[in-house]
Amino acid sequence: MRRVLIIDDHPGVCQALELLLSLHDIEASVAASPEAGLALLETRPFGLVIQDMNFTADTTSGEEGEALFRAIRSKRPDLPIILLTAWTRLDAAVALVKAGAADYLAKPWDDAKLVATVENLLELGEANREIAQLREARRERRAALGRRYDLAGVVFGSDATANLLELAGQIAAAPVPVLITGPNGAGKERIAAFVHANSAAKDGPFVALNCGALPADLIEAELFGSDSGAYTGAAKARVGRFEAADGGTLFLDEIANLPLAGQVKLLRVLETGQFERLGSSKTRQTRVRVLSATNADLRAMVKAGAFREDLFYRLNLIELKLPPLAERRDDVLPLAEHFLAGRARFAEAAREALLAHRWPGNVRELKNAVERAALLCGGGEITPGLLGLDEAASNGGAYRNLDEPSREAVVAALDAAGGIVSRAATQLGLSRQALYRRLERYGIAP
Repeated sequence: MRRVLIIDDHPGVCQALELLLSLHDIEASVAASPEAGLALLETRPFGLVIQDMNFTADTTSGEEGEALFRAIRSKRPDLPIILLTAWTRLDAAVALVKAGAADYLAKPWDDAKLVATVENLLELGEANREIAQLREARRERRAALGRRYDLAGVVFGSDATANLLELAGQIAAAPVPVLITGPNGAGKERIAAFVHANSAAKDGPFVALNCGALPADLIEAELFGSDSGAYTGAAKARVGRFEAADGGTLFLDEIANLPLAGQVKLLRVLETGQFERLGSSKTRQTRVRVLSATNADLRAMVKAGAFREDLFYRLNLIELKLPPLAERRDDVLPLAEHFLAGRARFAEAAREALLAHRWPGNVRELKNAVERAALLCGGGEITPGLLGLDEAASNGGAYRNLDEPSREAVVAALDAAGGIVSRAATQLGLSRQALYRRLERYGIAP
């Protein structure tokens, strides 16, 4: 919103500012008194206020300007305010900047500096409004998903995960096999739990088996059970996962590790619901929905003869693709706060470090980093160093530490960009928001 309200009782000042801003396509409205300015704020939206500090000719106390500033802040706490003053005593202006004023400029002002300041503040305001709208839309979408589905403990903030949950929710009611693909540690079992929680079998058991965590000769016994004496060490009969999951859901993680003999038997169960325990000739019946997951390329394994084509198509009736955490960065902070569970708090620099890291180990790595930091911080504030992140795995290796770029580099970039924050941010390889955070940290006025 490129509209500025000027509140000043000197007509010449108002005309000069109005003309200067108009040359840069910025609309300006003028009020000659605090009362008129506050009245205009009630009738029109503005992206910025430029206000004088003195409205009485025989005083330089700034009391009227301070009262106006506080009145505007009470009505519009997010509206940037630039203080304009011709007096030499600056302590009150500095105090108001600490109280939330965006900046103060002395009369006569430098045109280039004033325009750059106004441009940056209008740009920042627009960016903040866009961010606020996006956050509100995402918050409402999360709330809507929570009302419509049982989230089963899924914690998220990204559109990518929301899209996946919407698709998963749509197919949950149909008792068909689902293949969940994605990298290790990304949360595939959590997505499987979501599908189960929103299925017709939600009141039945949810049984999980990691096919990659067992020797090949024991996987069949785990899946289908065994009679006593079926193999060395089988002293008594045992129930397999298909029996245990009867009437519910069986989640087979790392399905690519299932040996070919097991694949044949799994295909039969999927087609008929029938199986035999290892070492038994008795046919048993089960009603189980099978969800499977893998980080492997099953299509390539089919071509190589390592995975049965008919089983692949039976398992892959519906595929849910879970992206790596690096592709859904808006999940990082909600997940980190969830893992922290209120035991401590993240410093702003630590939050930036969490967002900068590429998370090659995905959600599992994030959980471990947060748990480690929570133990080391003693219930206080978590700093970047406590997270123990590999710096080479942050921002493609460019992330060194959170004091970079240095204050001198930021000042130099701002000078080269003529004070325009968006240009300086591009030069530094930062987002506008990241650069504004550094400006605040270094005490640099835009």
